Amino acid sequence: MSTSKPVYTPFLLIVCGLVVFGLLIFTSAALGLLARDGASFSSVAVSQLLLGLVCGGVALFFLSRMDYRKWRAFTPYFFIFALALTLLTLVPGVGQTFKGASRWIALGGITFQPEEILKFAVVAFLAALYAAHFRTIQTFKSGLLPLIVVGGSAGVILLLQPATDGAVMVGLAAVGMLFAAGGRMSHLLVLMLLGVLLIGFVAYERPYLVERFKTYLDHSQDPLGAGWQIQQSLIAVGSGELVGRGFGQSIEKFSYLPEPIGDSIFAVAAEEFGFVGSVFLVLLFAGFALLGLRIASRAQDPFGGLLVVGLVILIVGQSFFNMASTLGLVPLSGLPLIFVSHGGTALAIALAEVGVILSVSRRMRS
Repeated sequence: MSTSKPVYTPFLLIVCGLVVFGLLIFTSAALGLLARDGASFSSVAVSQLLLGLVCGGVALFFLSRMDYRKWRAFTPYFFIFALALTLLTLVPGVGQTFKGASRWIALGGITFQPEEILKFAVVAFLAALYAAHFRTIQTFKSGLLPLIVVGGSAGVILLLQPATDGAVMVGLAAVGMLFAAGGRMSHLLVLMLLGVLLIGFVAYERPYLVERFKTYLDHSQDPLGAGWQIQQSLIAVGSGELVGRGFGQSIEKFSYLPEPIGDSIFAVAAEEFGFVGSVFLVLLFAGFALLGLRIASRAQDPFGGLLVVGLVILIVGQSFFNMASTLGLVPLSGLPLIFVSHGGTALAIALAEVGVILSVSRRMRS
């Protein structure tokens, strides 16, 4: 293992801030679950701490010390493995279905979400492909085709689960990487047009997406049904005012907010820590993005730079979508607030991705 330089300390400090503040918010939000069902609370806490924090921390440590260039050749196999694993969620008796979506696999009492692994694998494989054809990236064969094949195959599987938000994030990360690699603007415009048409078609086929968009346009529509979550989220955010009610003092998390440890966790944070705490969390993610892109711009090779770009888009993009949907700025999504929301798989994979970014930072140019 090569460790020519220490990790980029400012970036590591931002990550530590996100993990600590995220754990604080999660613990408080989970108190609402404890009040209703102690057994569920125990299960959630074990998943978040054991699978997410401990396993993710171990992955971060080892991946940060491993030379990222050594596993570039294995990215195709990682992608195929992730595709196969995600396909297993669609197999009856193997995949677990919850609220109409088959996104989970249970093994030995542990439930995990292969979608997070697939997103990581797409970014890694595209980074390797684009780095190998960096000089010809503006051609259809080297630029647009890999994105259509790799991103498209992953997107189709995610749409079948269905995990529409996950498919959108894969598309955004892939397009961002093509842009960073120097892809042709005409190719990017074609991709954006195809993306809009695909989203329109999927929404037409799935009425709940149309309902979600209608609720976004009019928050007051069906306040006891489709509009309940956004209404309660906005009430929680407004109740926090400038400095919040205080840690553990959220009222909305106990019986009003749907998924207070998941989709609505930013509303709990805003209610307890107020405008000041919410801005602090946003600034932490902004710092993560800026310092991550700084590492990418100074990476030793195109593979490292593109890898970091894709991972930063995944982590920050999902988090900003989560916060924006809580505030009613975009339609409600099922994307996690990384480092904060419940989801042992999402936390573990995010920490593993941070380990890769830190590995790139060890070898970046001065």
